[in-house]
Amino acid sequence: MRLHMDHIGEMAVVECQGRIVRSEAAFRLRDAVTSQRDARVIVLDLSEVYALGEAGLEILVNLRRWAFERDIQLKLFNPS
Repeated sequence: MRLHMDHIGEMAVVECQGRIVRSEAAFRLRDAVTSQRDARVIVLDLSEVYALGEAGLEILVNLRRWAFERDIQLKLFNPS
């Protein structure tokens, strides 16, 4: 999996490409998102993700909780 991050004001966009099926990829996604502590909105662009396994789904649920606790909007863009 590859990750690319952009910032637009208080919004962070995390573009994901590839598969999020193993713990290693899921942990990389978690670390990328949780490093965006100054953002008020985090958009996960899943347009180029072609496989999401149990580890990936679990991380998305945990990231939603993490964002909610910090009053950050977490938005998924174009999940397949």
